[in-house]
Amino acid sequence: MKQRLQISIRGAVQGVGFRPFIYKLANELQLKGFISNNISGVNIEVEGDENALNKFLLKLRTDKPKLAFINSLEYSKLDLKGSSEFRIIESDSRGDPSAFILPDIALCDECLFEMFDPNDRRYLYSFINCTNCGPRFSIIESLPYDRLNTSMKYFEMCDDCRKEYEDPSDRRFHAQPIACPDCGPQVKIIDNSGKLICEKYSAIKTTSEKIKEGKVIALKGLGGFQLIVNANDDSAVNRLRERKHRDEKPLALMFPDLNSIKKVCEVSELEEGLLLSPETPIVLLKRKKDAKIIISQFVAPKNPYLGIMLPYTPLHHLLMKEFGKPIIATSGNISEEPMCIENSRALERLSGIADYFLVHNRPIVRPVDDSVARIVEGKEMIHRRARGYAPLPFSIRNSCEENFISVGAHLKNSIALKKGNEIFVSQHIGDLSNIDAENSFTNTISDFQKMYQVRPEFLVHDLHPDYLSTKYCKEQRTNTIGVQHHLAHVAACYEENQLEGKCFAVCWDGTGYGFDGTVWGGEFFIYDESSYQHSAQFRQFKLPGGETAIKESKRSLIGILYEIFGKNIPYKKFKINHLQSSNDMLLFAEMIEKNINCFTTSSAGRIFDAVSSLLNICNKSSYEGQAAMLLEFAAEKSVNTHYNFTLVQTEKIIVDWQPMFEEIFIDLGNNIPVSEISTKFHNTLVEIIVKLAKLFNERKIILTGGCFQNVFLLERAIDKLEEIGFTPYWHRRIPTNDGGISFGQAVFTNHSINKTRKQNLAKIETVKE
Repeated sequence: MKQRLQISIRGAVQGVGFRPFIYKLANELQLKGFISNNISGVNIEVEGDENALNKFLLKLRTDKPKLAFINSLEYSKLDLKGSSEFRIIESDSRGDPSAFILPDIALCDECLFEMFDPNDRRYLYSFINCTNCGPRFSIIESLPYDRLNTSMKYFEMCDDCRKEYEDPSDRRFHAQPIACPDCGPQVKIIDNSGKLICEKYSAIKTTSEKIKEGKVIALKGLGGFQLIVNANDDSAVNRLRERKHRDEKPLALMFPDLNSIKKVCEVSELEEGLLLSPETPIVLLKRKKDAKIIISQFVAPKNPYLGIMLPYTPLHHLLMKEFGKPIIATSGNISEEPMCIENSRALERLSGIADYFLVHNRPIVRPVDDSVARIVEGKEMIHRRARGYAPLPFSIRNSCEENFISVGAHLKNSIALKKGNEIFVSQHIGDLSNIDAENSFTNTISDFQKMYQVRPEFLVHDLHPDYLSTKYCKEQRTNTIGVQHHLAHVAACYEENQLEGKCFAVCWDGTGYGFDGTVWGGEFFIYDESSYQHSAQFRQFKLPGGETAIKESKRSLIGILYEIFGKNIPYKKFKINHLQSSNDMLLFAEMIEKNINCFTTSSAGRIFDAVSSLLNICNKSSYEGQAAMLLEFAAEKSVNTHYNFTLVQTEKIIVDWQPMFEEIFIDLGNNIPVSEISTKFHNTLVEIIVKLAKLFNERKIILTGGCFQNVFLLERAIDKLEEIGFTPYWHRRIPTNDGGISFGQAVFTNHSINKTRKQNLAKIETVKE
């Protein structure tokens, strides 16, 4: 018996070879009809034998392209039309956009093989791609995903490319970025005055030679410019740091292949899979002590980890083939500025950094930085969510009717658009610390509104009144909602892990504006979808100089010491000799005494800083989190003891850290190694979590906030909690740092709206009774 079905599919089904897959499947099963893209996904009408249609519906899910993701599939029966063939027809741009825009995808093996095949017409071509790989998010301007809606519209296909594009049996059938040397984009190298050196593959060979000479190269990649130097050339690395104003923050590396990475770092099976994945993020890997390849000591000073990625574009592969050694591949910007995406802008902003520019003429629509990830407890954990991941959405449960935008935090900013039951989280934007960053932030908000054709009913922001993102919301002619920083962290982890019922949440980070106007950061909550209780908090202390203390960890230490001893701090008694003669310490104590420019804080991040300074590991940070990171790296796994602390019952429990510091003073006096003290400090934090978990007795434990980027702390906490019967949950796809705040703001707002709606319905029911 013959039937005709209309099938609507939503999800990541554009730009992944889904229409060619459906075309081949329909012909294989002798079905007739058509498929087209629309701004919600794809629409299919198909008719034929009932058994064949049932197989078609089954194979849609089981045999779909590996990069495709079906979020929803709905079908209904239609009258037979007697179609004589199955066709791919023109896209329909009407309606409400809800199709998933696919992230940019690393070069596939088939294209890589062709690029290095002398007999292939795309031999050594820098922009080879197919339906399984290549640019997506960085080139799309609007939905549906068709060539005319991308920056490839400026390149008219040649006859050969057109033939492949229109051939359903070809791997490049409807590959929107399809190109070849005859009709597609091209590369060239120019000096920092804009003078042309050479073009095409000669430009790549010349770039390799310049890197060998120690020159700094600005390379226009997939989602923006990168700054490139030889990774084992100390003088080149230092020159890059000096010009970029990046003192000690680790620099990302790109290696030619997996084998070369294994000569430098320990690589587990899971880490290997992450390096080779279509997302190809920067992966944090542990260095080997007996590395077979020399990497400059200035790439990641005092850091046992290296951030490494493999080539992910044809251009990177060609350059790495020519150069053959690891390179630095860091974001193309001056520190704290957004990444450059336009040739003219890069030449203007980066000419003081780069000696030469390897550029191309394919426009980048929006900046998309490299993602950063690592493996924790056998699972991928994303620290920076950008290329390869954004802007794929997260489906949320019990979605409210309202659509809105949440604007994230001040540091590691991202924004999120809630539409229907999806939250679309933007790529990493960065710190909102200058006018360029502000422009990038506002452009991203406009970009998302345009792509998804959403006019938000309100904007959601952090409670901090001075955040640029908060000020932006207040300046708009719309309603706004404020969400407390740490509750956003907790809500993000709660929803990411699809939790239900009450949980005990541990949220530790550096800075977050509290309900009482103080700086929070060592917080504990009982949380579920309809309620929360601020159940515990670290003992507060004063920070002299306020936000300056984020960079000068000795300020956190003086705040702790003053809280314990008052103005007369016994430096000599506790062998804090490195600070005793500092005039700064006297000034800081005076500031606290007179409460001049001081902030009250419960921040766990600042406690890390204080201990790092106390042990003379780091007194001043050149990048965010440096003091805490170096303290983590000083710890060793063999130590299992911890320090004491006390829990003080008030309206909420106060975790008093004073006994811990007093015991650290004793260890310093007894010349206990710094590594042992650091480990005992980390163990104490784990014991605090365990003791409070037992006290509140909720079996599900959330671990969230920037402090849980510390893998030593996170893994010890997970292991200890599991050992005594608790189930810990942490972030994997959403960053645990402030990059996840926008998602958490959206989730918390959704929870709050649902809660209010339920309360209002309950009142109505009561009145009826």
